[in-house]
Amino acid sequence: MTKFKKLFALATATTLALGLAACGGDSSSASGDGVTELAIGASPTPHAQILQFVQDKLAKDAGLNLKIVEYQDYIKPNDDLRAGDLDANYFQTPAYLENQSKERGYDFVPGKGIHLEPLGIYSEKVKDVKDVKDGDSVVIISDPTNQTRALKLLASNGLITLPTDPAEQLVAKIEPSDKYNPKHLKFTEVDGPLLVQTLPDATIGVINGNYAISGGKKPSDAIALESSEGNPAVNILVWGKNSNKQAAIDKLEQLLHSQQVQEFIQQTWPDKSVVPAS
Repeated sequence: MTKFKKLFALATATTLALGLAACGGDSSSASGDGVTELAIGASPTPHAQILQFVQDKLAKDAGLNLKIVEYQDYIKPNDDLRAGDLDANYFQTPAYLENQSKERGYDFVPGKGIHLEPLGIYSEKVKDVKDVKDGDSVVIISDPTNQTRALKLLASNGLITLPTDPAEQLVAKIEPSDKYNPKHLKFTEVDGPLLVQTLPDATIGVINGNYAISGGKKPSDAIALESSEGNPAVNILVWGKNSNKQAAIDKLEQLLHSQQVQEFIQQTWPDKSVVPAS
């Protein structure tokens, strides 16, 4: 090989190596315009709406571009986060995350509480919890974590009694008895998105705030509502450990706790169906 050909081959190899390094480098690096894209899984209401406000009003100045992926269920957003299809998700409470991490082996990092959607007892057949009679029917969400929360609301309104041991609290639903279920209420489990849809078939339904909102319900429609004061069922941003986009995720976490986001929540949901976490 001539000296010229050797120099040309060396230059070509160097250029190729640099190109490969640029393509296969740390995905946390920003694009050419200094913006980092984050794929965030979220429930449509209110989570995706809050994220869209951040994208429209705050993300650009923070060097972020949010790709918001909406989910109707509570399982796939965590599965997709573990698979690397998402950089973070925003749909769940700390208790739900803890339960799912034990059951499914997730290794995620939770952020701080962003907002709360009060759980409510709704009905199209009675106007007061005192009107619920022996043997009446109750529609309730199917996942155990939210079931426990729903049962606590029923208990606080005198419809059932709960065991003191949290591990046994689902017995109030699974094994109706004079001790825990003196009204012999009949429970039907449904997936969250079906709670409002199946409400007309039951005497009462315990409905999560986000599903109530998407189904056209508001807190003033509920015959009983859980208190938002000191409520641990806040919604949080969640991401994987050792994320290669940690700096960008930290910025998003800060924005979600900003005064601008709190004001957006208060102005968008003045009926307090969604409230900023205290």
